[in-house]
Amino acid sequence: MRHRVGGYKLKRPVDSRNALLRNLCTSVIDEERVITTVPKAKAVKPLVEKMITLAKQDTLHSRRQAASVLRTPAAVKKLFDTLGTRFGQRPGGYTRITRLGPRKGDGAEQAMIELVGSELVKRAAERAKRREERLKARQEGREEEEKGEE
Repeated sequence: MRHRVGGYKLKRPVDSRNALLRNLCTSVIDEERVITTVPKAKAVKPLVEKMITLAKQDTLHSRRQAASVLRTPAAVKKLFDTLGTRFGQRPGGYTRITRLGPRKGDGAEQAMIELVGSELVKRAAERAKRREERLKARQEGREEEEKGEE
């Protein structure tokens, strides 16, 4: 009987499954968007949500708990410095799974797991970069006009 047994087996032994989920969780936190299969995305979603919930507390104990799951110190730093503050007021639902269709090689259904709001952060950064470029171009144009008048 499988009463109250949660999680996904993913056709792997326990140690391989844990390694896969830890690596995938680290990648989602580092990249903020990962393309994988649907079962893997569904399996890693609770783990990523738990890590972000730990980051909202930002205590030494929660940092150590997160470091025991995540593979790189850079991922732990990003989790607590940027993601914890970004999702500080959000009560849950930090990730989104979007289905992308079958993979060309074996036909496995792919999905993209991403952090909610990451597209807004990237768009805002791109917008700021374009704005700076426009301002720089205007200043160069004015300088050229002043040189032409002299």
